[in-house]
Amino acid sequence: MSQVKQNDTVKVHYTGKLTDGQVFDSSVERGEPIEFTMGQGQLIPGFEKGLLDMEVNEKKTINIPKEEAYGEPREELIQEVAKTQLPEDLDPKVGMGLVSKTPDGREMNLVVTEVKEESIVVDGNHPLAGKDLVFDLEVVEIK
Repeated sequence: MSQVKQNDTVKVHYTGKLTDGQVFDSSVERGEPIEFTMGQGQLIPGFEKGLLDMEVNEKKTINIPKEEAYGEPREELIQEVAKTQLPEDLDPKVGMGLVSKTPDGREMNLVVTEVKEESIVVDGNHPLAGKDLVFDLEVVEIK
């Protein structure tokens, strides 16, 4: 029976949870496993590490510490923006998602964390930064 190794293309069903059991993502619910090539940095390091040496149809649960997931939240990704810099028709609310373009043209997802009189505070950290994660994995195919 072959086992998952670096550079293999694999199909995997997964359910991602926080340590309190709250599900944040699941390929099972969508009905389609994800397909990716190991070792290309497409997924968080702990996810790939957990798949190594698994066989087709094997299931297991892995715990991924935040250091091998999305890391700690970075203070420099939290910024205050004057409301004058926002589109006029925007009515910012806490929890609202925004997209900003960086000077080099990349898009960055932001979440409004605070709305003040003259400004808003936005957070560009990944929503799962600072969190330990739990994944239920099932290898569907190894190519």
